[in-house]
Amino acid sequence: MYTNVGVRESWRGQIKRLLRDMALPSLRLGILPATAEVDVVPMPGFNMYDMYDGRRAHYELVSSGVDVTDPGEVTLHDKAFDAVSRAASYGDSARSLTSKALAFWSEG
Repeated sequence: MYTNVGVRESWRGQIKRLLRDMALPSLRLGILPATAEVDVVPMPGFNMYDMYDGRRAHYELVSSGVDVTDPGEVTLHDKAFDAVSRAASYGDSARSLTSKALAFWSEG
């Protein structure tokens, strides 16, 4: 939430949306603190899905999207996702981190 890509207005809008959406009962949003100790930080980021035709990891790249569907590779992505999830903050802690980021982008 502190990467300087884009303009302040965009960051403020995105962070306000995160704060609003954290209250959704269908969403479990974890925020990875900058100081979190994590066994792995997958780059680029990815999403995990349980689809009607199987589990997959999905990457959005500059030129295309990539779906990883090989069961062994999906298992590796599950392990990476679990490591990041364990290090993330949830609930009030996530809201506090997100509110601090909003204050940062609201200064100046």
